[in-house]
Amino acid sequence: MKPVRLVVSAACTFALSVAFFASASSVQVRPVGQGPAAPVERAALIRAFVLKWGGHAERVYGVDVHAWSQRMVPTFVHGDPDNLRDALRRDTFEGAIAALNGGAARIDERAISRSPIVARALGDLAQDLAFTPVQPCRIVDTRIAQGAVAAGQVRSYRAAGRTSYSDQGGSATNCGLQSEVPGAVMLSVTAVSPAQAGYATVFPAGTTVPGTASLNYSAGAVVNNASVVRVPNPATTYDFSIYSHATSDYVVDIVGFFAAPRATALSCVDSALATTTIAIGATGQVTAPACPAGYTATQLDCESGSWSMPIVFSSLRGGGICGARNGGNTAAVLTAVRRCCRVPGR
Repeated sequence: MKPVRLVVSAACTFALSVAFFASASSVQVRPVGQGPAAPVERAALIRAFVLKWGGHAERVYGVDVHAWSQRMVPTFVHGDPDNLRDALRRDTFEGAIAALNGGAARIDERAISRSPIVARALGDLAQDLAFTPVQPCRIVDTRIAQGAVAAGQVRSYRAAGRTSYSDQGGSATNCGLQSEVPGAVMLSVTAVSPAQAGYATVFPAGTTVPGTASLNYSAGAVVNNASVVRVPNPATTYDFSIYSHATSDYVVDIVGFFAAPRATALSCVDSALATTTIAIGATGQVTAPACPAGYTATQLDCESGSWSMPIVFSSLRGGGICGARNGGNTAAVLTAVRRCCRVPGR
């Protein structure tokens, strides 16, 4: 296993120096519900996540930990800080990955921890995905870079998370996919002037070549077909591979991708607690404190300290006020608190 220290520095390519990243280890990570994170806290969150789960990803899934940390950079950089904080609280790798994407509420970590088989299946990005079409963009052209794929050979490529596809013969841009972490990609694959009749197979990188063809061609032809290819999860060095039966050039355009839905579970916290003591036979009220900045009040909870002091008034829209009348023979406490929620990342 590679030293995790090197992986941490690799994961910090979003304008954080290695020295700054290392110093972030002493920064206190705030609890979930604390809103935006300063760059130094985000660095600390990333470092803690890689240290906690990098070895697990390599040991259980066979993913190179160095490559995994680099491919996770878009998620780390653009992820909601509350999702990052929540991910660090998780007891399973699958739960932590789901939390990063705001989908932890859909994962039963107790079931995962009881079943190693389930742990390998849950958190699969091939499940519950939404399709996003993109302006067709060239990501591979062997005529420009790397040369034709030889007969009987496999060549692997990246589909997302790049700043440029020039080294693959594609666009010098990121094709709008630099911050995306797809579970599958839709590709337009073209075989150009194969040396003889044959076929090509497009399949997930790092897996065995399947016994099926993605497109068939004759010698010297130009043949195109569309392919939907699952992206390895956890992420590894490459996304997809091309097997070529005959020596041929290939051109690949990405036309869309499948990824976890953008909608995420609400992040909710409670406001501070407000209390007041109501004397015997008296009526009183208390106002719940306001929500933290960036949060919206979604619920008002009023609680009486005595069965003999029923709540007679409560209004969230009216200012978060709780009112009660004390019909008992002792003074009693009335409390009020607001439930405050926000959409992570907004």
